[in-house]
Amino acid sequence: EHATVSENRSRRYFRNPVLAYVTPWNSKGYDMAKLFSAKFTHISPVWYDLKSDGNKLVLEGQHNFDARWVSELQSNGSLVLPRVVLEAFLGVVLLKKELRDKAIDLIVSECRDKGYDGVVLESWSRWALYGVLEDPELRNMALQFVKHLGKTLHLTSSNLRTHHHLKLIYVIPAPRTTQLNNQDFGPEDLLQLADSVDGFSLMTYDFSGPQNPGPSAPLSWIQYSLKTLLAAKGSASHGHSHMIFLGINFYGNDFVLSK
Repeated sequence: EHATVSENRSRRYFRNPVLAYVTPWNSKGYDMAKLFSAKFTHISPVWYDLKSDGNKLVLEGQHNFDARWVSELQSNGSLVLPRVVLEAFLGVVLLKKELRDKAIDLIVSECRDKGYDGVVLESWSRWALYGVLEDPELRNMALQFVKHLGKTLHLTSSNLRTHHHLKLIYVIPAPRTTQLNNQDFGPEDLLQLADSVDGFSLMTYDFSGPQNPGPSAPLSWIQYSLKTLLAAKGSASHGHSHMIFLGINFYGNDFVLSK
């Protein structure tokens, strides 16, 4: 039953933007994206990693590019924004201005040359892992990097689609507790980035794990996450609700409990 698909390939019931990820581990994902492209406003193939190579930066994943596939999706009206995961070491990509600029240039040039419509950037989870978010100065530098990337993309047009500027969607974790800490992406962070990005991909899934088996995305947690992110005091943050792509998991986990 999981292999069956809807016969309706064109009619959309949800009128707001919809972002679909296409992952390498789903062999049918590329065909499904083409088959149902009319239902997706944004499609993000999981193709790129920005990594450190000594004191240099390398954008890996160019070999994944499929010009015909991208062109077919765009001709059907979908925007194609490949995901880029920022894997580069802290000292390489944040602390040195010339390398910050190089990182942005690598991403923007790849979008422009390949004819993409922008990128989906994932970096927050990596910064949390490296301890970047615990240092107020480094945390601010991280946010400034995202803002600079977004503004640069907005000033750039694709070589193949010159009529519009490139876009940035930023991946953010969903808050898990009532007391936010420095590693959490909070409402003030959303406000700070809102003018520089075109959307936020909210990871409202994988709530439970082997150490704490349970639902993947409990509704109460999703509601809490949205309420928290849109609750900045003294602001019109609720006006940014249209920028949030709410993550929906089309999978489940089967946990084996030890006796």
